[in-house]
Amino acid sequence: MLSIYPSLRTPRKSALSAKDDNEKMNSHDEDTAPLSKTQRKHVMDELQDLGEELVTLSLDRIKKISLPENLRDAVRDAQRMTRHDEARRRQMQYIGKIMRSVEVEPIRAALSLVRGESASETAKLHRLEHWRTRLLSDEKVLHEIATCHPSVDLQHLRSLRRAALKEQEQNKPPRSYRAIFQLLKELENEAPETAVPEEAD
Repeated sequence: MLSIYPSLRTPRKSALSAKDDNEKMNSHDEDTAPLSKTQRKHVMDELQDLGEELVTLSLDRIKKISLPENLRDAVRDAQRMTRHDEARRRQMQYIGKIMRSVEVEPIRAALSLVRGESASETAKLHRLEHWRTRLLSDEKVLHEIATCHPSVDLQHLRSLRRAALKEQEQNKPPRSYRAIFQLLKELENEAPETAVPEEAD
């Protein structure tokens, strides 16, 4: 049917407008892009190691660590398995699956204390957690990170930040949230003499 309002026809998008739309789509793809296979394996290996370490702790030490109830029960069940057979392997996989959906930094810090690691190492973990919190609340913190660590891939870190915020909004597993912590940790290990910037008063 012919339009009776020819003057209200939507004009064609200019080449510049189309380019802007493509850039927005590309930006969205970067934000929602999944972690690489290597990154996923690194995160899973780390969670598996933390789970194994929890299982080796005594009951008294387990009680002193704040754990979600389902994770605590899974650890207790694994501790009752004296044989390292297929059943225990499946149980450890289950523990790893639970840990993918919980915040692991407090658990990591608690295990550091149990291991008797130095106060400076524990303080370092807390600094990184604080830095990550600031980054999620203020994108300008990216510039502080770039100042301290010029080699950082800001585009990748910016994408992780946006993805982590979406995870929080949509109540999804904190994959990107953890990836930010790991990236900050690697940056600090590369330049241990560089202090993490503190929040301005």
